[in-house]
Formats: sequence, C-alpha cells, structure tokens
Amino acid sequence: MSDAQKLLKVSPDKLKAFNAVLLDPDSRVMRDFLDVVAKYGTPAAINRKHRQARKLDNLFRLVQERQPDAVKDLNWLIEQRDRGAFISVRDYRRRVLGPKADAAKFKDRYAVTLEVSALQYFPWVRPMVERAIAEKTLVPGRFIAVRKMKESEADGDLPAIVAALDIIGASFVETLDTKGTDGSNPHLGGPATITGYFGGIGQPNEHALQWLDEFLYYYTNYGVQHVLNFNAGTILLGFLLYKLGVNINFKISVFFGSDNPYHALWIMAMAKLLSREDGTSPLIGFNWSNSVNNQTMELTAEFR
Repeated sequence: MSDAQKLLKVSPDKLKAFNAVLLDPDSRVMRDFLDVVAKYGTPAAINRKHRQARKLDNLFRLVQERQPDAVKDLNWLIEQRDRGAFISVRDYRRRVLGPKADAAKFKDRYAVTLEVSALQYFPWVRPMVERAIAEKTLVPGRFIAVRKMKESEADGDLPAIVAALDIIGASFVETLDTKGTDGSNPHLGGPATITGYFGGIGQPNEHALQWLDEFLYYYTNYGVQHVLNFNAGTILLGFLLYKLGVNINFKISVFFGSDNPYHALWIMAMAKLLSREDGTSPLIGFNWSNSVNNQTMELTAEFR
C-alpha cells in the first residue's frame, strides 16, 4: 500500500458523524422516515402482517373475490408441482449436454438466474408452464412486473401472480407506481431532458417517502417482498428499512444507470455500512446499465 492510499482511510470520527444524523431525534429526514414506518406498526408487527398476507389461503381468498376464474389455474399449478411434472435440473443438463453431463462439474455457486421482464398479466402463467412441461424446458426463476400496481390489485392479478410464483418457487419483483413518471417530475418527457430517465432523478421531493409508503402497503397487504429501485434516495430508504428489521428486498433497476465500478462501490459501501449484525443486506439484485463491459463487472466483483 502506498502512502497516498493510506490517506483514504476513513476515521471512526466520520462514522460517529453519520450515526449522529441517523440517531438525532430532531432530524426531520429521520423523523419523516420513521413516521411512515410507524403507520404500519413496529418492524416485528410489519413482518407478521407480511407473513400473514403471503399465506396461500389469504392470497386465494383475494383471488376468489376479484378473479375467481384464476383459482382453477392456481390449483392446476399445485397439481403439476406435486406430481413432479417439471423437468429436474439433472435431466435438463443431460438433455442439453448428453452423457457428458454426468461427468461435468457445475459451478452451482455461480448459477445464473433466468429472469423474465415483464410478467404483466396472470393468464400468461399457465401457457408458459404448459409449454415448459411439454418441451422439457426451464421455467424462469424470477419475474419482473411493471404494470400499474393499483390496476393489478383491483382486478386480482396481483395476488394471483404472487400465489402462482410461490407455488412454482420463483421470485417476483414488482415495480411500484411512485417512481416519478406520473407527471411529478418535469425532467421527464423529451430528448432535451432524457437524463430524467437515468441517474436517479426520477423521484423528486416527497416521492421518496411515497415510495416507502407504497412499498409497505403492498408488503403488508399482499406479501410483496421484492421491488425494483430506481433512485439513490429510495435505495437509502430500503437500506434503512431493512436495518430497522423489516425483511424487504430490492433490486437496483437498469434505469438507475449504474455504469462503472465506482458507482457500484458507493452503493455496496452503503449496503455494508447499513447491513444487519448477521451481515445481510436487502440488495438482492443489481442491474447494470446497458453500456457496461466485462471489465466493469470483473472489477466490481473484486470488492463485492
């Protein structure tokens, strides 16, 4: 280590200053954050509401009320899962590689998640699964939705999709409505202000807390645990919420525009700084911008 590099060491006093803001009872930003959380109860109560909302019986009840025709498809999914209709990983590998698969060593630790963006409507799920079973192909392990939340809540698609993906064991990442594209951000809408779509300026002023409020609403009422995150402010709110003890997760969207290893370093530094005592963080996915190259990902992997 060079003498110059030693100058970069962060002193404990700087950490004390950061803690002083987080723990200041007169801090308006912290009070406003905690007030939104308090609407839904203590962290323990919020997690209990989430677990209750995520139970299949409760999801089925909501589906029955709003989209009763979907119940038969959910029951069909349960039947396919229970009878082992899906191709196994071992058989899929043999199908692709032939006999070589039996001797091959697979790096399961570095497995890639097959992801679909976007899953907008529940009726699409059954044809997808029917095709996967018939053709002995894989069902993706993660689905992203970008449909309007209130719309999918009202017609029953939201609880039906949450239930379906729990049945088949896939994760589900929602896009909340409070992402600054509702006319609140004057920087959106034309080529002269295209930066409004990137760089994390899509949730101005009070929108960060509205995003937090919306996340907690769907977390406690529908069991939605994973959402996309677009903005530096809401990324920080996600870290703080998880640090409090609420078991949310989020994935950084491609629209955040993270495009170099130094951008990733500050995000991961904050994730580490606000991690729980067990070392975990709510950051479960990181979508780079479309402009990154292999070197950026390799350099980021060094400090990740």
